[in-house]
Amino acid sequence: MSHWVIAPILLPLFTGLALLLGTRLQERLVLRAQRGLSLAATAALLPIATLLLAQADGGTYQVYALGDWAAPFGIVLVLDRLSALLLVVTAVLTLPALLYALRGSDAAGRHFHALFQFQLLGLNGAFLTGDLFNLFVFFEVLLIASYALLLHGQGPARSRAGLHYVILNLIGSSLFLFAVGTLYGITGTLNMADMAVRVAQTGAAEAPLLRAAALLLLVVFALKAALLPLYFWLPRAYATACAPVAALFAVMTKVGVYAIIRVYSLIFGSEAGLLADVALPWLWPLGLATLVLGAIGALAATALRGLIAYLVVVSVGTLLAAIGLGTTAVLGAALYYLLHTTLVTGGLFLLAGSIRRQRGTHGDHLQEVAPPLRQPGLFGVLFFVAAVAVVGMPPLSGFVGKLQLLAATAPGDGVGGTQTAWYWGAVLGSGLLALIALGRAGSRLFWRTEDAPAVAGRADHLRVVAAALLIGASPLLSLFGAPVTAYTQATAGQLAEPAGYIEAVLGRDRRTAYARADRETHP
Repeated sequence: MSHWVIAPILLPLFTGLALLLGTRLQERLVLRAQRGLSLAATAALLPIATLLLAQADGGTYQVYALGDWAAPFGIVLVLDRLSALLLVVTAVLTLPALLYALRGSDAAGRHFHALFQFQLLGLNGAFLTGDLFNLFVFFEVLLIASYALLLHGQGPARSRAGLHYVILNLIGSSLFLFAVGTLYGITGTLNMADMAVRVAQTGAAEAPLLRAAALLLLVVFALKAALLPLYFWLPRAYATACAPVAALFAVMTKVGVYAIIRVYSLIFGSEAGLLADVALPWLWPLGLATLVLGAIGALAATALRGLIAYLVVVSVGTLLAAIGLGTTAVLGAALYYLLHTTLVTGGLFLLAGSIRRQRGTHGDHLQEVAPPLRQPGLFGVLFFVAAVAVVGMPPLSGFVGKLQLLAATAPGDGVGGTQTAWYWGAVLGSGLLALIALGRAGSRLFWRTEDAPAVAGRADHLRVVAAALLIGASPLLSLFGAPVTAYTQATAGQLAEPAGYIEAVLGRDRRTAYARADRETHP
């Protein structure tokens, strides 16, 4: 076993513990030391994730059995193309977010850096675990950290949004336990590969209860991903969080999307017998509705951060509606679009934080005329690049991602003409609404300003650099579109063949034994 597989979990775990223990030092020394340690650990995750991506690029699975207990009896971590891709996205997103926080956002409350590391622990663990119960555990780790990070800096608006966020996610966690308990009671296992084999052998008597558990699990993941009608918590929560936390939260919804892809391609995928593709009939219409309503919300937003939050909802709808079509080509295109939207919306949150600071008491409210920004040219260029990328105009990654999605959803290969018409109309229509919303926001932020000097203060270049790093990922994704697309399409192809995952985790002999027992039970 390669011990690098567990490094993305152990590094933030031990770093977070060290940061908590370090609070016994003098307060000023604590913040300085915390910043250095947190930055070093977060920066180290990027080369580790890149190394794991290179290892997964060959198409092989790496299975890490904790305590050397073989699956399905022990806990395993599984590295494949999809988990490696999400590890890299998280590492790329979190480093600029932390750089932004170092300029004072982290000092607004206690334990910011420890919570930031525990959030990374939960994210990385969720992407790597091969066990359904441990997916629940890592969900709870990242949610508990996100509760505190959402309230970081305090304020009544954050308290109200945080209360709704906590209550809804506690309900979601309870439903998660009910679903996992039901699945365990029927299949007798929590290992996802082992469960996939047993679900495929399910008889007609057990199928209805398993179907109920699978759909209950879909509700939980839909809540995490912010799918209609469970997305109403997201705009207020993301719009009230401080800028680096909101940028970090850009990958939070993608955890729900990842869980849907993983569970409903592996356990309840096309080879699940009576429960094959149980989620697809729900993902397609709900994703499409989320896409449309998210675009309308962006058009109606009165603040820049709220507009960006609705753009996150739009991205979730775009992804899940595409995944609901159930074809390999569409899934590969959706993964490319996931990369683009996570990084660009994260950069927009950081840029919105800098704009808000420079507008003084006017904040990021789009209906208020404020003094001009201290760096209108630089901010304007960054906002323009991000807007072009989000809307999907050439030549940036948003255009490449949407073009791939539209090409993959053309009639044929399992996609009907009616589905194509609805999806194309929703994607292109939402792009038009996003163009109007972002164009209006840009004109009010950069052109309609008071005839007065800019708000006093010093320009903070590190915050601008942090936002530029994420927004600059869009032209890079476009420039290196061919290799990135090759990787995402290969990832989709790997997901379409769950037998490879099952064999890597359980071994060929055990999988063959299950198949033999199934033939004897159902001749």
